Amino acid sequence: MRYELLIGLRYTRAKKRGAGRNRFISFISLISMAGIALGVAALIVVLSVMNGFQKELRTRILGVAAHIQVIGDADELANWPAVMAAAGQHPDVKAAAPYVQEQGMLSFDSQVRGAIVRGVVPKAEENVADFAQHMKLGKFSDLKEGEFGIILGAELARSLHLLLGDKVTLIAPQGLVTPAAVLPRLKQFTVVGIFEVGMYEFDSGLALIHMNDAQKLYRLGDNVSGVRLKVDDLFEAPRIARELYRFLPANTFVTDWTRTHANFFRAVAIEKNMMFLILLLIVAVAAFNIVSTLVMAVTDKQADIAILRTMGASPGSIMAVFVVQGVVIGMVGLLAGVAGGVALALNIDVVVPFLEHLLGIQFLAKDVYYISELPSDLHWPDVGIITGVSFVLTVLATLYPSWRASRVNPAEALRYE
Repeated sequence: MRYELLIGLRYTRAKKRGAGRNRFISFISLISMAGIALGVAALIVVLSVMNGFQKELRTRILGVAAHIQVIGDADELANWPAVMAAAGQHPDVKAAAPYVQEQGMLSFDSQVRGAIVRGVVPKAEENVADFAQHMKLGKFSDLKEGEFGIILGAELARSLHLLLGDKVTLIAPQGLVTPAAVLPRLKQFTVVGIFEVGMYEFDSGLALIHMNDAQKLYRLGDNVSGVRLKVDDLFEAPRIARELYRFLPANTFVTDWTRTHANFFRAVAIEKNMMFLILLLIVAVAAFNIVSTLVMAVTDKQADIAILRTMGASPGSIMAVFVVQGVVIGMVGLLAGVAGGVALALNIDVVVPFLEHLLGIQFLAKDVYYISELPSDLHWPDVGIITGVSFVLTVLATLYPSWRASRVNPAEALRYE
């Protein structure tokens, strides 16, 4: 072992029992290690949670919404069978389903709630959406033509106090014009199912009925609102949407999920980058605590440095001794932070419910946040970037005190010894 490494490792801990100043320097070293560990662990956990939010948003939104939508003029599409056939010619389109989407008002036992009413064909809709996987009560296939069944989001059903088999009145905004007055169009539906996708926007404001029933209620005839498409790679949806114009009639408009829900994913990406920069400052502050530790160590070890210089040690060797001391302090804190951060990120689904139960609070209220559970998705490249940046900050923090140690004049240091 080179003597620079041996001396640097020895300086990281106090060996003399009566050396109060030496012990104080070691205490400051422990504080620096703890600061780096906490900063690195916080970075890993927060970025994992941000990745989890991004993944959950994408999964939940696109499990209910469509990858691509084809709509017609005035939100009505007349020749939808031909549009579905034309869209299916694109090699990246996996499935297609027609839909009717309108606004409505649900009324039950003096309770009234507004909702987005979506008319679907269950067999076709199952190919482009995941409603069947999120059914809490009933079956998605229970929506049958002519039976006027309705499937509600869990929060919507709860606010109206509805259960399976209850009769709810759906009021359409388009009225019936009579000589006496304009009367609202309404129809009684039977609750045949309740779904819960875990996003408050959909659970509290979406109602599903059969497409043919929706066409009758909203007087669309054989028209629909549009066609929903599912593609092989959702990240290729913008390109596929542009290419679909070659296959579709001129009076159609194509939009993809990156346009209709772009704000969600853009916000999460911006927040992730900002949180990385903000939390990196914590690591930087902890790393530069090493500066004060090494400055104190250099002041305390001036006599030792002078003796080493008189024995033939070069300024570079003296500098290497204190670089080793600083890097050891940083690496111990860094490794502890990585281990703690990875462990916490992988077990966030256990730790957060425990804290919520212990403190009696809910961190993510369902009526405020789109996602009511704290997700975590650990990305090892993120861990690598955090480790690399933190290590660089640690090394940079050692350079000035080490350079200062290499500039100690042996004669001046030994004058009063």
